[in-house]
Amino acid sequence: MKVHSRLLNVADFEQMRKILLRDGPNEWNYITNESIDLQFQLIRDGKALAVLAEDNEITGFAILIFKEACPSTLSQYSDLSTIAYINDVVVNMNYSGKGIGSTLLQKAIELAHKGQCEKVYIERHEENLASAGMMRKASFQIVETFYDPQKRTSGSRNTSLLVRST
Repeated sequence: MKVHSRLLNVADFEQMRKILLRDGPNEWNYITNESIDLQFQLIRDGKALAVLAEDNEITGFAILIFKEACPSTLSQYSDLSTIAYINDVVVNMNYSGKGIGSTLLQKAIELAHKGQCEKVYIERHEENLASAGMMRKASFQIVETFYDPQKRTSGSRNTSLLVRST
């Protein structure tokens, strides 16, 4: 299994969208066509990278957004010019439970460091235990947990924002 970032072609974007829409949605995740389109456009514009896990096909990926392209709400925690943000992390259901998500996070952190980002931010539903474990394993620490009803429709409806220094 190779975990890396590379230039993407049309077929890659189609495969990534398929994985996101098939394997990403659950009661904890917030995935919309608009958010997918925005992330893919940021990649095309060179403001984000897809970190890919590949084994003859894309088996999982993370979207790493750089600096001023990060959500503007993060400016209350850090200067946007010094950070990266991991938006979506998804693994093909046939490959789940093999540590691919954790490996993608580690590679994204490494790439953020190479991109001269001091910190990496990520969000999850407060009650998403699988994501919590993956993020803890990657040494992310909770910054804040807040009520987020527009993004979270189940459970506590809270989002936890986490950070890790590169």
